[in-house]
Amino acid sequence: MSAAPDPDVRQLLADAAQQLGGEMARFDAELLLLHVVQRPRSWLFSHATDAVAPAQQQAFASLLARRVAGEPVAYLTGRRGFWTLDLQVDSTTLIPRPETELLVELALQRLPPDQPLAVADLGTGSGAIALALASERPQAQVLATDASAGALAMARANAQRHQLGNVRFALGSSDWFAPLQGRQFALIASNPPYIASVDPHLHAGDLRFEPPTALASGLDGLDDIRLIAAGARAHLQPGGWLLLEHGWDQGAAIRALLEHAGLQDVRTEQDLEQRDRVTLGRRAA
Repeated sequence: MSAAPDPDVRQLLADAAQQLGGEMARFDAELLLLHVVQRPRSWLFSHATDAVAPAQQQAFASLLARRVAGEPVAYLTGRRGFWTLDLQVDSTTLIPRPETELLVELALQRLPPDQPLAVADLGTGSGAIALALASERPQAQVLATDASAGALAMARANAQRHQLGNVRFALGSSDWFAPLQGRQFALIASNPPYIASVDPHLHAGDLRFEPPTALASGLDGLDDIRLIAAGARAHLQPGGWLLLEHGWDQGAAIRALLEHAGLQDVRTEQDLEQRDRVTLGRRAA
């Protein structure tokens, strides 16, 4: 009796999607298989009927089992696309999300492309915000900080990989502004922890695998944002901007914090799903 033939790409993906279930099942399965075979996405369209070797099947099955258990695809593949960049990520960093690109868009609107401005990204994680801004504003000097040495090492590696020489890195602490060392900036951006520590979502889905210190911040999720709001004005140049990403129901509270801190032109911008996402304010010129 002859051995059964190895399944082809199409069959392997169909079976995997059925195991995963959900709207993203097929997409997740494709990302995992492409990681195993080390091919670009275009490869799927011309190799759907190719047989998959046993060793690759085994590697794919192992990743699939971990994804079924809830582990994020970005951690399984070690990479995530953000803005125009392909970033390396691991469990020391928050996974970059498309919603954060709104913060990048708003920051770029306030950073003229032909001026050597100073920019800071507080809590850089994988470097997503800092590197996106540095890539679009090569004359800017970007300082990226994080309290996690592991995250900072990953951000530095991503900068080197994309040959972005206008980014510097500094290890932070519970004092968000300690790495800024009395300097002032044209713009300070941050995607800080903003989930309430009692939020049940922290124990569900991908969030279970991400670093808790990058997610939760006190009973209402605003502890770190309070610190940033209170200290930002001293580190902003006259006319400089502070931009903060936050949760969908925190806009009003954060506007109040920025206004109390003496910032002007305070407002909240919504993401593509019409949810409050970024609140910003400006130091008086």
